[in-house]
Amino acid sequence: MPAMLLEVRDLYVEFRTRDGVAKAVNGVSYSVAEGETLAVLGESGSGKSVTAQAVMGILDMPPGKIAGGEIIFQGRDLLKLKEDERRKVRGREMAMIFQDALSSLNPVLTVGEQLGEMFVVHRGMSRKDAKAKAVELMDRVRIPAARERVGQYPHQFSGGMRQRIMIAMALALEPSLIIADEPTTALDVTVQAQVMDLLAELRRELDMGLILITHDLGVVADVADKIAVMYAGRIVEAAPVHDIYKAPAHPYTRGLLDSIPRLDQKGQELYAIKGLPPNLMHIPPGCAFHPRCPLARDVCRTDVPPLYEVSEGRGSACHFWQEALNG
Repeated sequence: MPAMLLEVRDLYVEFRTRDGVAKAVNGVSYSVAEGETLAVLGESGSGKSVTAQAVMGILDMPPGKIAGGEIIFQGRDLLKLKEDERRKVRGREMAMIFQDALSSLNPVLTVGEQLGEMFVVHRGMSRKDAKAKAVELMDRVRIPAARERVGQYPHQFSGGMRQRIMIAMALALEPSLIIADEPTTALDVTVQAQVMDLLAELRRELDMGLILITHDLGVVADVADKIAVMYAGRIVEAAPVHDIYKAPAHPYTRGLLDSIPRLDQKGQELYAIKGLPPNLMHIPPGCAFHPRCPLARDVCRTDVPPLYEVSEGRGSACHFWQEALNG
């Protein structure tokens, strides 16, 4: 069995504002093994990125606060490490790819300087050697004419090439775990596929763990090993990827799947889940999804559903998961 890289256990994250406390993450638990890809899905505001920021140790505190839980990475609880120890983990042992490459890259430094900085800071390399490593990284993520382009600035690259630079930066020190937060946002469909294929290939080559955060079920079908679906700060369904697509066991997951455009439904109205995600300062009692759920009954309005075991390695936080499973 592959060794376990990361275990997030019963994590809670809050944001304290003038208007009240926003409960962004409410008891999230998931795990990632070596060579495994976990896709974390959900609408904006579901807690996907906040959970990832807590794992990376880049959560703004305040206003954010980790109110409970554990983040076990390679046997260590990251929440118990001092900041200087935590900083050594970032980049060297785990890295993050952000969704907006243009705003994440420094516009006044060349891409070679930004890629090389990792080797200067963490490996003590000279600037000359670091530049050579930057060229190697750019070649690795298939940026054409890397030696000529290493001295160019971020704005001189296309959106897809900038995202490849972000991937190269994350890979620089060959970490055990990479978190990719919406890595294909704002890219056209063809470039999305290229970026996802590149991530999958690098994961296999380096045998690293990958957490892929997205709202789009369509981009993870061929990449992920398992999926965690989040809603209002909780995981509402967790399952192997093929089980999710074959027969979702939660009404929210089914709604996400039904909203994907399909070639065999040309000309038909695209399905949309009714209503809006809840205000995280006023999460509805019981199941947070019940105001939008076609299966909702009285118990859903009062009792928070646990993550029921649907089968081995699969869970659903729905009181009526059997009905959801049967469509």
